[in-house]
Amino acid sequence: MEGTADGTGHPRVRTFKARRGRTSPTQRARLHDALALFGLPPGPLTPSEVFGRSAPLVIEVGSGLGHAALGYAGSHPHHDLIAIDVHTPGIALLASRLEAAALTNLRVVEGDAFELLDRLPPASLHAVHLFFPDPWPKRAHHKRRFVRPDVIDLLASRLERGGRLLMATDDEAYAAAAAMELDAHAGFTGGPSLRPGWRPIAGYEARAIRLGHEVHDLCHRRR
Repeated sequence: MEGTADGTGHPRVRTFKARRGRTSPTQRARLHDALALFGLPPGPLTPSEVFGRSAPLVIEVGSGLGHAALGYAGSHPHHDLIAIDVHTPGIALLASRLEAAALTNLRVVEGDAFELLDRLPPASLHAVHLFFPDPWPKRAHHKRRFVRPDVIDLLASRLERGGRLLMATDDEAYAAAAAMELDAHAGFTGGPSLRPGWRPIAGYEARAIRLGHEVHDLCHRRR
């Protein structure tokens, strides 16, 4: 099954595999309760209504177990963050950690990032975070990578002027391809960047370091 329709009416190619994972009845109940507190209402989103204030809005695509999302929300209390992933156990764990951390500037979503981006107003995002996305290494699967022309067009429409796309990957080929696609887009400027200090070394990044892989950080700004 493909993703939501792009601006031409054609379906977008999904960038992920369905990864619901195993969840116990207790986990599902906790997730249901947590999403009632920390999730998003259906339909078009007005960020100021969701968070009860006007603040720079960031989304993290593929938030995994939530280490980076919690790190950013905790170190940027004057920013609001929406973390989204399709992995049910990861979202459940992030929601439980969010409840324990008592952060009010973070919301979590289980689902497709395209659908979330479509629900947001144009130029409403301060930043998009994309940390260690699936590199889809086989050439036949490159069309499923998140950083590709049609998605870059969507991101450009949702980012405010000067808004940033931050990406990190230990896949050298994906880093090079993403940089090339972003450099070719008239709406973005940027390149390699320093690793942000607020991002904990955990999950895929910790694994990459353990295996001796170089981590590539990119930062591209909306013109």
